[in-house]
Amino acid sequence: MSKTNINKVVLAYSGGLDTSVILTWLKDTYDCEVVTFTADIGQGEEVEPARAKAEQLSVKEIYIEDLTEEFVSDFVFPMFRANTIYEGEYLLGTSIARPLIAKRLVEIANETDADAIAHGATGKGNDQVRFELGAYALKPDIKIIAPWREWDLNSREKLLDYAEQNGIPVEAKRKTGSPYSMDANLLHISYEGGELEDPWFEPEDSMWRWTVSPETAPDDAETIELEFKQGDPVALNGKSLSPAALLKTLNELGGKHGIGRDDIVENRYVGMKSRGCYETPGGTILLKAHRAMESLTMDREVMHLKDELMPRYAEMIYNGYWWSPERKALQTLIDETQKPVNGTVRLKLFKGNAIITGRKSTTDSLFDESIATFEDDAGAYNQKDAEGFIKLNALRLKLQSKN
Repeated sequence: MSKTNINKVVLAYSGGLDTSVILTWLKDTYDCEVVTFTADIGQGEEVEPARAKAEQLSVKEIYIEDLTEEFVSDFVFPMFRANTIYEGEYLLGTSIARPLIAKRLVEIANETDADAIAHGATGKGNDQVRFELGAYALKPDIKIIAPWREWDLNSREKLLDYAEQNGIPVEAKRKTGSPYSMDANLLHISYEGGELEDPWFEPEDSMWRWTVSPETAPDDAETIELEFKQGDPVALNGKSLSPAALLKTLNELGGKHGIGRDDIVENRYVGMKSRGCYETPGGTILLKAHRAMESLTMDREVMHLKDELMPRYAEMIYNGYWWSPERKALQTLIDETQKPVNGTVRLKLFKGNAIITGRKSTTDSLFDESIATFEDDAGAYNQKDAEGFIKLNALRLKLQSKN
């Protein structure tokens, strides 16, 4: 990339060590103006200090935005309508945040007449792919700077040395702080690196931030009710809540009862396996409840088709194709299936488990007690019909066995 063509860059900026070094490095390397963008997507940390740090580094245009409601309503909830899980376990907490950040980076680049955007994702991870595929989909001619693929500051010690040499204000000290690389938003918190790079290593309980261990969770179960409208949760225990407020409350409830811990080895899009630990308390409860609501209100073949498509949909999100035409087309189908998913689910939260204890829908239930009953159904179902049904379906099996 020609450095002479870069006059202004929008940087995804957290105010931490990496992005503070990147901010100065961009100015030094590209001789450009830097615009910072800091997103609050429910990570649980104060984002406003990033403004003071950016001002200390002479940044003139500083964007700090609360995107929590948009994050949950326009990204998390659409994903959960599909009961999305990557490789059978991962609820995609990091993956689903990236398309929103990419979207705002591009929008701010347009607003500020910037030539490029920049991010702090490493050259080994998935996030570089997610940020950049999203940006290119939304603005094909955008220039993207990924410092981790250009510089030689490939260790924490080198980053700290660079910060000291250039007077960059960072709070991080050498060999202190969490030994893990962590990422948090309103859906989850992730832990990678350090001793977790050994897949046999059992994480110490002190690592987990949001959840108590199931062993120390309350001995009394807690019952909750989640109300759904067209596949989205809209109320908790009879109280209507905004998407972000509802997920935040579910996180608190799930964390209290030790729900939502996961320890997995996943296949990164770039080709390697990595081990990660995740806390997704609210999402774990929501997934369980949503499936229960669908079981009562969704046609069998529609449900099975949706379940078949879900792994492909999950791969699209994990690999960074949220803004792709195939994801949008599949989302249209998923959203159509959710129109009858209306009603209430009751769950019991207890020592790491979210247990379904009831579901009901006054408008869209397909459950007919008069047919499902083991008692006399007054002619609603003729059991003799099953004989012909079985014989017809057995025909090909009989023919096969003759050969």
